[in-house]
Amino acid sequence: MTFKPLLFFCLLISFSCNNTTATSASNKLKTIESNNVKLPDKNPYQSIAAIPLPKGYTRIFADSNSFAGWLRNVGLKENKTVYLFDGRPKLNQMAQFAVLDITVPDKDLQQCADAVMRLRAEYLFSVKKFDAIRFYDNDITEYAFHPPYSKENFMSYMETVFGMCGSASLSKQLHPVNDFTTILPGDVIIRGGFPGHAVIVMDVAEDSTGKKIFMLAQSYMPAQDIHLLLNPFNDTPSPWFEVDDAPELITPEYVFYKTELKRW
Repeated sequence: MTFKPLLFFCLLISFSCNNTTATSASNKLKTIESNNVKLPDKNPYQSIAAIPLPKGYTRIFADSNSFAGWLRNVGLKENKTVYLFDGRPKLNQMAQFAVLDITVPDKDLQQCADAVMRLRAEYLFSVKKFDAIRFYDNDITEYAFHPPYSKENFMSYMETVFGMCGSASLSKQLHPVNDFTTILPGDVIIRGGFPGHAVIVMDVAEDSTGKKIFMLAQSYMPAQDIHLLLNPFNDTPSPWFEVDDAPELITPEYVFYKTELKRW
């Protein structure tokens, strides 16, 4: 079970205790902007696949019917503002490269792990694998999608999932990936907890030597638009993160360990 509406203050306390590096990442983004590398006001790219690659990189192969192929076709909004579930702009507008064209319920739902489950369920719904749409709460109670297989019923089902499942339960449902260098689109970097956090790998590319880069998307607390994250340590605005030997993965608002990579 989750207690999401009550946890925002706890998240802030947790954040201040163990994420000083994330604060450093946020400050790096502010430094980039203050050095006249202005973050664009509008997003010119219509989908994940349209975002250009660094020189020398090629996207890894993904079948068009796969989850990875579906993620690449997720649309992006021209407006780069991240809005909360109640229509207010998020206070921190420095973390995102672009905003996914995915709806947000008008309740404080679809937070971090919820956004991951929403994207996975949207893919399965799109390919009519309705029986595969199922999630589990922390007591391993199953929540399966049942007929009618309409979009209205789908959204009602997802709101139930958002209320009953979260990062702790999703972390149990996913399978550990022992080697971070094998990262794939659709993988999830997740720290299960009350609260925890989760981001989803939207795309992966590599160069001729096998060096990989990847993109991440997240929602957060309170519930908000799902957005593609900026890499705070690039000198120019970019959503591409590098696979390297560092034990931590530093994102604009959270720091993960690379041992927290998981797969469906």
